[in-house]
Amino acid sequence: MILKKVLAFAHDLMKSAIRAGDTAVDATCGNGHDTQLLSKLVGETGHVYGFDIQESAITNTRAKLTDTQLEQVTLIQDSHKKIGTYIKKEHITSLKAAIFNLGYLPGSDKSIVTTPGSTLSAIEQLLDLLQPEGVIVLVVYHGHPGGTEEKDQLLEYVQNLDQHSFHVLQYGFINQRNAPPFILAIEKRK
Repeated sequence: MILKKVLAFAHDLMKSAIRAGDTAVDATCGNGHDTQLLSKLVGETGHVYGFDIQESAITNTRAKLTDTQLEQVTLIQDSHKKIGTYIKKEHITSLKAAIFNLGYLPGSDKSIVTTPGSTLSAIEQLLDLLQPEGVIVLVVYHGHPGGTEEKDQLLEYVQNLDQHSFHVLQYGFINQRNAPPFILAIEKRK
């Protein structure tokens, strides 16, 4: 397949944005795949903050990481709407990327989902903290109860970001059935 699937494209964006020594955020740890990728990208001199409200997600993520990766990752069982209260001052100057997988944790309670209020709050905080040419990637899963509302509010929010301060990209397959996920990527301009 020449066109990249949504998650592969999201990971390519992370790989383009992050260098060794940078700080990155996984705003929705889930099963730890993105946290693991981010920890590899930031290297031994960088740092990753991983957030999830579910204990099982933090446990799954911790299990996915090696001992070395755990040294450079701070896992936080709390809402991503509190991101700004957890990122240390020394990491703000190197904050280059954040990733969200919106919706619910695969294989768990589908009634626990991300919500527009917490997600938009997290994005606003990250946009303030993010360094120039930093990227926020949102993988928007919206085929669950409440998902359409979150999707619509996110689209409205990012469409109204100042074009002189941010580039915003939408990527997804539009001919697939059953509410296919798509990406919203926000790059902070210089």
